[in-house]
Amino acid sequence: MIRILSFSVFTILLLLFIPSCKQADKEVHSINFADPIQFNPPGYVCYQLNHPIEIDGKINPSEWDNIPWTDDFTDIEGDKKPAPHLQTRVKMAYDSTGMYFAALMEEPHVWASITKHDAVIFHDNDFEIFLNPSGDTHNYLEYEVNALGTVWDLFLSKPYRDGTVVLNNWEFAGMKSAVYVDGTINNPNDTDRSWSLEVFIPWESLYQPVRHSKMPQPGEQIRVNFSRVQWTTTVENGQYKKTPIAGEDKIREYNWVWAPTGVIDIHRPEFWGFVQFSGITCGAGEEAFVLQPEEEIKWTLRNLYYRQSHYFKTFGHYAKNPDDLQAKDFCNAEELKTIQLYTLPSGYEITLPFQNQLWHIRQDGLVWK
Repeated sequence: MIRILSFSVFTILLLLFIPSCKQADKEVHSINFADPIQFNPPGYVCYQLNHPIEIDGKINPSEWDNIPWTDDFTDIEGDKKPAPHLQTRVKMAYDSTGMYFAALMEEPHVWASITKHDAVIFHDNDFEIFLNPSGDTHNYLEYEVNALGTVWDLFLSKPYRDGTVVLNNWEFAGMKSAVYVDGTINNPNDTDRSWSLEVFIPWESLYQPVRHSKMPQPGEQIRVNFSRVQWTTTVENGQYKKTPIAGEDKIREYNWVWAPTGVIDIHRPEFWGFVQFSGITCGAGEEAFVLQPEEEIKWTLRNLYYRQSHYFKTFGHYAKNPDDLQAKDFCNAEELKTIQLYTLPSGYEITLPFQNQLWHIRQDGLVWK
């Protein structure tokens, strides 16, 4: 009797499993994944200062000339859109107390209207800094400023796509910030040249999300991006008025960035640039930027995350097998053998080993080892 019962239970389980396999196989063959995204973020070497910098918004040659510029900003969508018609670029440096930023924006008509701290600054033309010191795409910092020097600083627990918590009343403790206008602000009757800014952020504020306040070690890298929001305007009754971009019907802004994300969404930290801290003093030599080797394995996990998101949107549940995600499209033979995928109704975790460390990613995009 016991043997008959055992056989019956096995048969029932087998019959339940076979349709499940057929359903999974059907799903795999019916889904059309996008091609894997290539990993090509910019890198910048940040040198140590040998002199103090006065935060007054002016990019003084005696303070900044030995510090390199980033590449000129591009459209946030990258090559899909024309290059910006106004130049934007940034310098970075650091010392034992914190990190310094300088941004220079070519601008024939400097205007701004927002004066309230922590208002939504990008309704004006603005400049924005994004910092993810942990490099895990979570717990990152945002700074925005307009040409009046009005600041909005905030903390985000994760990207909006992953269900963030935004702390709008969070502040960069000890931050110094200043703006300089080479021209006259809010005067449409003349032609301006540019506006610039300088920002200082202490280590205890920058590294607050990773719970330490020490200055970085030479070779250490953090994820950083910058954005310039630029509205198209005309002049009516002596006032600047927003207008649609040429060839478009609706009013919207340009988004010009250092590291393009491919879509109009700056909140994709995996696409941000890398800043590498150097032990060399500004002007005393040069150091090559070197991408840390684990970034490639992290990007493989990120592509699996993208495919899990696509799979869930298509079928209402996560894939249970790497084959269901067609991982062979971007994984080598060794990676295919070592991927582990653990799935629950409410989420998943994917792991890949690399150089005696195990790297993870989960459904809200967090990456860790």
